[in-house]
Amino acid sequence: MRFNEPVVLGIESSCDETGVGIVRGNKLLANAVSSSMDEHVRFGGVIPEIAARAHLEAFVPTLQSALDTAELALDDIDAIAVTSGPGLAGALMVGVSAAKALALATGKPLYGINHLVAHVGVGVLEGTVLPPTFGALLVSGGHTEILKVTSLTNDVQLLGSTIDDAAGEAYDKTARLLGLGYPGGPAIDKAAKDGDRKAFRFPRGLSLPKFVGSAGNPGKHRNNFSFSGLKTAVARCVEHFEANGEEVPVADIAASFQEAVVDVITSKAVRAMQEQGLKTLLLGGGVAANTRLRELLAARCTSAGIELVVPPFSLCTDNGGMVAALGAQLVADGVAPSGLDFATDSSQPVTQITLR
Repeated sequence: MRFNEPVVLGIESSCDETGVGIVRGNKLLANAVSSSMDEHVRFGGVIPEIAARAHLEAFVPTLQSALDTAELALDDIDAIAVTSGPGLAGALMVGVSAAKALALATGKPLYGINHLVAHVGVGVLEGTVLPPTFGALLVSGGHTEILKVTSLTNDVQLLGSTIDDAAGEAYDKTARLLGLGYPGGPAIDKAAKDGDRKAFRFPRGLSLPKFVGSAGNPGKHRNNFSFSGLKTAVARCVEHFEANGEEVPVADIAASFQEAVVDVITSKAVRAMQEQGLKTLLLGGGVAANTRLRELLAARCTSAGIELVVPPFSLCTDNGGMVAALGAQLVADGVAPSGLDFATDSSQPVTQITLR
């Protein structure tokens, strides 16, 4: 099956957002999202069982909302795409089971697609034209990765990733240390606006010469990230003030922590683009909404002569629109659908774009 402008229904349920999006070609027709975040706040993180139950309850209303917004019926859909991984196993199973049921009932082809590549695929929406080969920086709660994308449908290469905590996880853990609550990303970003980002010099993980090497002799972790040591440094800093009976300078610590995170992320991403000869970088993932990350990455890309593409805020966090967007690319390129026999893969590698 090959269409120039396929109408694709996308289903996302990898974590705590139930998303259903509809795309025609590269035009977003609907993007309905139901979040269960409020149900996880008191636990300080996402509880898989609660997330899966919330997906069950939210799916049908979210699907109907998307169809109503697009003014379409299921018969008008050409294909269905669903996140098959990576993500929380139980949450993924809800979305994939729903997608299989819809595909079986309607006879529409079904694509099980990669959640991370979908964060990149969203960049083609609303008229954005990406070059044949470009780079992508994914920064989210569970993933921090640098990619080289030669084809959204068949060639995504991993250049570097985190070896422990992802940036979003580091934000959540640090916010807990500072008493800022959950989710940590927006809380720290807000607190940092009133702080001095130079107040504390926190470590930049895997940035020493022994880890990065040189362009001609790259080190093992040249493009990789590590945030566990940073989190520990923040904890020791907080303990120091508390042990001395002093008020913890929350804003300064938040600003300094955030600067350490975005400094190493942006510097490594821009260097990787330069070494790969790439002139366009797409920023994706939930942490892409962070104001300081956007600011510093934009400045460094401009200095390096790299075009930075950042999707709208609503398309950075997990949503069905990004799944539909990648699905539409697969259909347009004539990629064979996954069928009904594929299983979810909670650790699906970014190089596996779709399941067969």
